[in-house]
Amino acid sequence: QMRLVESGGGSVQPGGSLTLSCAVSGYTGFGVCMAWFRQAPGKEREGVAAIDSGGTPSYADSVRGRFTISKDNAKATLNLQMKSLKTEDTAIYYCAAEARYNCMGLDESYMEYWGKGIQVTISS
Repeated sequence: QMRLVESGGGSVQPGGSLTLSCAVSGYTGFGVCMAWFRQAPGKEREGVAAIDSGGTPSYADSVRGRFTISKDNAKATLNLQMKSLKTEDTAIYYCAAEARYNCMGLDESYMEYWGKGIQVTISS
C-alpha cells in the first residue's frame, strides 16, 4: 500500500514562489505515475501536473511554464515547484499516484493512491 504525505504548503503573495513536496513510501512495484491535483473552493478537483516512470512531465495549460514537476527517486519524493503564482492558484493540492509506468493524462479516475492534501493560498 503506497502512502503519500504532502508538505511545503502555505501562504504567499501573487507573483511569489512555493515548492510542494510529497514523501512516498510503501511501494515496491516497477513503475509508477505520479501527479499533483488541486481543488479550489467551490470547484472540482483538477489535474495540475504528472510525471511518468521515465521522468516525462505533462502539465495543465493553466500552469504550463510556471510550474515544474520533478521526482527524486533516491529520496522517494515528488516535488512541484510553483513560480509566478496567481490568486487563482489558491487551492488544496493533492499528491496522487497510480501503479502504471506511463501516465494516463491528468485524469483523477486513474489515480489509485492519494495524499490528504495541503493548503496553498495566494493572497496580497
